[in-house]
Amino acid sequence: MKAYDLIVIGFGKAGKTLAGKMAAAGKKVALVEQNAANYGGTCINVGCIPTKTLIQAAENNLTFDHAMTLKETVTTRLRNKNQMVLENSGADLINAHAKFISNKVIEVSAGDETEQLTAETIVINTGAVSNVFPIPGLLESKHVVDSTGIQNLPEQPKRLGIIGGGNIGLEFASLYARLGSQVTVFENSPVILERYEEVAAKLAQEYLEADGVSFVLGSQVEAVANRGEEVVVTENGKEYLFDVVMYAMGRKPATEGLGLVNTDIKLTDRGAVQVDDYCETTVSGVYAVGDVNGGLQFTYTSLDDFRIVFGKLTGQGDYSLQNRQNVPNSLFIDPALSQVGLTEKAVQEAGLPYKVNELLVANMPRAHVNNDLRGVYKVIVNTETNEILGATLFGAGSHEIINLIKMAMDNHIPYTYIKNQIFTHPTMAENLNDVFNF
Repeated sequence: MKAYDLIVIGFGKAGKTLAGKMAAAGKKVALVEQNAANYGGTCINVGCIPTKTLIQAAENNLTFDHAMTLKETVTTRLRNKNQMVLENSGADLINAHAKFISNKVIEVSAGDETEQLTAETIVINTGAVSNVFPIPGLLESKHVVDSTGIQNLPEQPKRLGIIGGGNIGLEFASLYARLGSQVTVFENSPVILERYEEVAAKLAQEYLEADGVSFVLGSQVEAVANRGEEVVVTENGKEYLFDVVMYAMGRKPATEGLGLVNTDIKLTDRGAVQVDDYCETTVSGVYAVGDVNGGLQFTYTSLDDFRIVFGKLTGQGDYSLQNRQNVPNSLFIDPALSQVGLTEKAVQEAGLPYKVNELLVANMPRAHVNNDLRGVYKVIVNTETNEILGATLFGAGSHEIINLIKMAMDNHIPYTYIKNQIFTHPTMAENLNDVFNF
């Protein structure tokens, strides 16, 4: 049995960063990843980076073929870079499947070869996989893909159906509509983006429809089947025909095949690895980071998990999940929709004293320079403390500007500071002066 100081299972953001840091510090480290095409993790290979590369390509009016070629170039370059950085750190990179034999023993297998590894510290970083709802014919039909498969299509579908109107579904709907596909989104809810501010959600639907996306809301998809090379989606007794159908029903922690039944590691009711405030599982010395622990499924929260575990292992701080707050997010439709903190509905439910302000992007000078008047800014502040409770920024560049508000919220900076701040002109950021001018 081969012994290490640290074993990381999965080449995701948190795990690979931790492996590299600990190896560079002189620890004996192994990182086990079963799929060489996933070196670097979900974000680099099938998540944030390739999807945003495709979105940027569509904005630059590249063809489908050119966009896909660019995506492959970018992901390959970053995947190779991540492999090189890890190997240069001194960590062992093992291309194999990892399975727990006991609490601190891992069996790695590649083909007919198996080996057992052990370490006092083990980190599970296996990410998440696509949910699959029990829709008859969904997995058996040809030309039906998930969010990974849709990034590897040999040709652009003229008609694309998307089952699921969440963030993943809407980003691909926006992307393929801009590339020229006819897109139909089937969403179970009677509205899209119900966790966002209503004013932004309504505008988002309006803009997506203007770009060529059709919505079937309150839908009940009854079956998926093939008719020749076409895909038939039956919804509420009506048939819709597509060249390709994508299912985007959320993602769940990837724990299958890990052999957790051979350990004392517990799962939550939702199938995630149960962790404490320091991402430690119910087995001392075994941690779970990133999507597999059931937290927010963002690359940047995975990186934050790394900070927590690295601090715990090295004694360099007491940062934990209890300290994490005001996590911003951006939905990369056109334009980007970003938010942080509470929505007005959540503030009302919490019974907090507040005031709210909205500013249409059409009233912003930079928007006229950009020739893009779409969107709205909405902010909510506490009338007793003057602190910011939440913000929704819907407009060009919102994915950058939202981070300014997150920093203000974290540091308890009153909204009046931003209202009176000096910003460069003409920029979208300077409109924070106006939207905070109650």
